Amino acid sequence: MSHTAAQASIGDSEFDRDTTVSPRAGEPGVYDAELSAGWTIITAVNGGYLLALIGRALSAALPHPDPFTVSAHYLTSSVPGPAVIRTQVVRAGRTLSTGQASLFQYDEDGAEIERIRVLASYGDLGALPDEVRTTARPPRMPAHEDCLGPESGPAPIPGSSAIVDRLRLRLDPATAGWAVGAPSGKGEMRAWFELADGRDADPLSLLLVVDALPPTSFDLGLMGWTPTVELTTHVRRRPAPGPLRVAVTTRNLAGGFLEEDAEVWDTADHLVAQSRQLARAPRPTA
Repeated sequence: MSHTAAQASIGDSEFDRDTTVSPRAGEPGVYDAELSAGWTIITAVNGGYLLALIGRALSAALPHPDPFTVSAHYLTSSVPGPAVIRTQVVRAGRTLSTGQASLFQYDEDGAEIERIRVLASYGDLGALPDEVRTTARPPRMPAHEDCLGPESGPAPIPGSSAIVDRLRLRLDPATAGWAVGAPSGKGEMRAWFELADGRDADPLSLLLVVDALPPTSFDLGLMGWTPTVELTTHVRRRPAPGPLRVAVTTRNLAGGFLEEDAEVWDTADHLVAQSRQLARAPRPTA
């Protein structure tokens, strides 16, 4: 399906279904969830999907609807299956509210294991003034039809990945050399992003978008899993309909860790989200 095809309705999309949270009766601020195997990378659940799932719980718990800034520490690897999200309102102000949340899963003895801990501030993006003063510019990249999809070459993530079927990524050829064994060494990744079922992006799904591209470590010639340690996302405005442009860069890999700075731009050339994460670099192969 091309990006001009009819859009899936918000409530019927795979993303909405798989980020559903259910309030637990008699326990205010506690939500049950099911981590879908459809958002895994090799065996681990994608960090951006998990952030969106927790973000949905916080939007239910807090008096404001939209994530403004969300900071997450990934403590242990999540796996598909049941989970519980425990939220707490830290402060509820007139224009911003702040909350914290933790996602837990269960070990084989039924004990809770904390997977992620989040601190976030929420507001109403629709109430923000339109004034923008910025030196930021959209990434230079080829047109959507001139970028590379999964049909253009090898699987985009070594070892295969279920999440590839949930997304429609088209990589800038200048940042896709790693897929044929010729990484540029610049630590860059750029792509057009859409959900595979055609659902347009909204503030909550932007929490997924910032962590959806192949890691920049691939462009540095380091293939393999690049687990997130910490991820902070700033949502700046509601995105216009249509595919998003995502640009991610790494400037420093040291001591086995690297940072990734991401920008997300919509079809109206608005910068709609920014993020920075610290991740553990894959170990060089012999």
